[in-house]
Amino acid sequence: MIMHEGQLAIDAGQVRRLVAAQFPEWTNLAVHPLVSTGTVNALFRIGDELVARFPLVGEDAEEVRNSLVDEAERSAELARNTAVPTPVPVALGEPGAGYSLPWSVQTWLPGTDANARDPGGSVGFAADLASFILELRGIDTHGRTFDGSGRGGELGRHDDWMETCFANSTGLFDVAAVRALWQDLRVLPPSGPDVMSHTDLIPGNVLVDGDRLAGVLDGGGFRAADPALDLVAAWHLLEPVPRRVFRDAVGCTDLEWDRGRAWALEQAMGAGWYYEQTNPAMSRMGVRTIGRLLAGGGR
Repeated sequence: MIMHEGQLAIDAGQVRRLVAAQFPEWTNLAVHPLVSTGTVNALFRIGDELVARFPLVGEDAEEVRNSLVDEAERSAELARNTAVPTPVPVALGEPGAGYSLPWSVQTWLPGTDANARDPGGSVGFAADLASFILELRGIDTHGRTFDGSGRGGELGRHDDWMETCFANSTGLFDVAAVRALWQDLRVLPPSGPDVMSHTDLIPGNVLVDGDRLAGVLDGGGFRAADPALDLVAAWHLLEPVPRRVFRDAVGCTDLEWDRGRAWALEQAMGAGWYYEQTNPAMSRMGVRTIGRLLAGGGR
């Protein structure tokens, strides 16, 4: 399914040729595509222990290569510093076989993503998630602060994007109510110094085993950010009772909790309309999160 303008195509035959040419030690391993709710990469299993990730968009190979190197460094740092399993970077591939960009290989993690198996009613999962976030917050920032890209800084800097989302969300939810909520939340001041954060704790990046946390994907966004940013998980992933367990375990102030609501709203707004036709699971996640926020995601 085409999700983005200029999206690149890649198939299993191309991946086999790329692997054979660049990583001959894996030539005899089976290659097959993975169905994913992800929006950034096409994924292919290589044998039982590896997964290759092919960027879906990008025009400048050098720029993409630099981004993949940076993601690998962040992923490796995250994997070294958390007890929760996260993918470990293994290799960086180069363009070829009709695919124009660099690509990456990382370790495969067992588990079922939280889109396929919803853990939202589990207080055990909520406690696991809180422990993971506290573990992230305990990692040394080494003086790093928010780098200014994406979510994690000033809420008001996202006003233009939110206006775009409001204009495209008619029919998905009560836009007037969501706009009013954003107006209340966007002016909240910082709740504390930046901490190390995963930055994208959505269901597709969370693995479960039964009703417990089994792993976390997409460590490439690991960086210093607003301490409230990872609290988006409370609304993306949890129902009311587990959400209260999660909040108590993390130990948030009211201000930090409300900023977490704001970041969840900003992320969910974009997911709802942008992926409505091309990635229904991502769209449903956004709409569900907004429903939770409107239904009483406050204190």
